[in-house]
Amino acid sequence: MNTDPLTGRPLPATAIQRILHLAPKVHIYQIPPATSTKGYAAASWTANPASQIFTARLRVVETSIPSEPPAQDEERVTTTLLLEDPKTGDLFAAAPYTSERTVEQALDSSRFFAITVMGEGRKAVLGMGFEERSEAFDFSIALQDARRVLGFEPKTTSRAQQLVEEPKRDFSLKKGETISINLGGLKGRRTRVEGERSPEVQKSEQDALFSIKPPPGSGGGGGGGVGFLPAPPSAKSVKDERRRSRQSFEPAHLNPTPEDLGFDDGEFGEFQ
Repeated sequence: MNTDPLTGRPLPATAIQRILHLAPKVHIYQIPPATSTKGYAAASWTANPASQIFTARLRVVETSIPSEPPAQDEERVTTTLLLEDPKTGDLFAAAPYTSERTVEQALDSSRFFAITVMGEGRKAVLGMGFEERSEAFDFSIALQDARRVLGFEPKTTSRAQQLVEEPKRDFSLKKGETISINLGGLKGRRTRVEGERSPEVQKSEQDALFSIKPPPGSGGGGGGGVGFLPAPPSAKSVKDERRRSRQSFEPAHLNPTPEDLGFDDGEFGEFQ
């Protein structure tokens, strides 16, 4: 049977309890009142060994009690931090998580917290320290989830929910509507939605097409005829041209002519 974490009294049979976080060993300190509105510093706790008063087991318990009658579909949810004897399980102190001020992280360490415990109408602020940073981090995540359930923090809305909640808007163009586009010097131009070009645009495109002048020698410059490419050269002319080109680049001493060698092949030749 479930019992109330504070009073130990039995809860209704429909009540549901779950453990949000469990730490087998936390150190409890007797701390002085805060000297600043910013919070507590843990350096003064650990500097004095006498300030540590107990080593406890920590349980963060969430209790959900449905309303009566059940048809109302409402429930009361509470979260309580329980500091218990690690051997016997007896309750040492309890801290009802009723506001964010119930648990305050130390200013100079992420492993130490100041918690407000209550019992028999009295309350006190105790220091609590974790040996491992990972345990302190898990404890902070558990409290963050508890704050969302208890309403201390606004619940986040997913992107899918935002799309469902936002009204759909129609950005399509209606029949007959046009879009005006300013393109610098082309002011006043309009683009039709149907994709048709206006008669003025069609006329300007035709004028631009027929105002292009033909290239020189194409017969459009007033020559009266269409130009033809010249006929390809004959094989003999190509061979003579290659021979002349080769002779023009070869030195005279590599390909001497009869005249270069002193022979006269003319009218007054040596053998005439």
